[in-house]
Amino acid sequence: MNSSRSRLPLSRSVILFLVAALLLVAQYAMAAEPVPAATPSTPVELVSRGHSGALRAVVVPPGETLQPHFAVREDVKEARWLALGSDTPAPASITDEGWRAPAQPGVWRLAPATQGAEASPHAVITPVHFDGSKTQLNGYRIGRWPARGAGRTGRYAPPELLIEVTRENQDFAVSEHFRLRNFLTKDQADVWPKYLVLDLRLVDKLELVLQELRTQGYPAKGLHVMSGFRTPQYNGPGENGRAKFSRHTYGDAADVWLDDNGDGQMDDLDGNGRVDVKDAEVLARAVDRVEQRVPALIGGYGVYRANRVHGPFVHIDVRGTPARWSKR
Repeated sequence: MNSSRSRLPLSRSVILFLVAALLLVAQYAMAAEPVPAATPSTPVELVSRGHSGALRAVVVPPGETLQPHFAVREDVKEARWLALGSDTPAPASITDEGWRAPAQPGVWRLAPATQGAEASPHAVITPVHFDGSKTQLNGYRIGRWPARGAGRTGRYAPPELLIEVTRENQDFAVSEHFRLRNFLTKDQADVWPKYLVLDLRLVDKLELVLQELRTQGYPAKGLHVMSGFRTPQYNGPGENGRAKFSRHTYGDAADVWLDDNGDGQMDDLDGNGRVDVKDAEVLARAVDRVEQRVPALIGGYGVYRANRVHGPFVHIDVRGTPARWSKR
């Protein structure tokens, strides 16, 4: 027993020595790996990218201040606007209230005048003012919102700002998964420019739905937008299943389905071996969970079964009040 007691302190010493040696080796190994340099903030940054963090643009009326949407670094004293689809830059102006959006409609990126400085990866969309006195704009048929003669206000007041979409800027990504062209009215294919009402809160909500689906194990690479904005002349007076005061005509609604396999219809989300309205219900439940987490994006959703023209889909909007319906 005496000999075993005398060996115990030695064993502890050996163990402590080995632990210390291993820690020292680990420290050297960590030091050998390069530490990534801190990424400096860009000269121009989009402040809010929505609740999803996926937005890449903001809509600002022509000539209005960029604050609080964009942050421009203090050392940027001169800059120019670069329009998508145009080689001609526009001068950028700064006042006591900060930098201002371009005076012309378009999709713009702000580029510091410093040699070698890159333009912001995010964009400012300056819309066109539309007073509704005519039913067309530059040859593009729009029609009249029914609310114009009904004295409606608030969320049903006729939109006055329209995004001008050209052949050159239609592919601009307003968010990680959605482009301007995804929300255009499905008519007048050969008429350019086209005009669009788009509430970016809707885009933000669609991005959140994709994120929610990914947490459930679906790839959710993107949502197919069957119908986004509808001009009043396309929507009609409220026939063929289209509501007279459809949220589609206000730019805050979309009919969508998840199509990860690229076959042009809703995926089999519930795994029962067929595509039916139950798959749309899976998508609708994802919308529910998004609204529970982000009440600011609350709105309506409707579940629609397949017909001879299309498969099942879900209507999603951000009207500001909850609404639920099903067309089974």
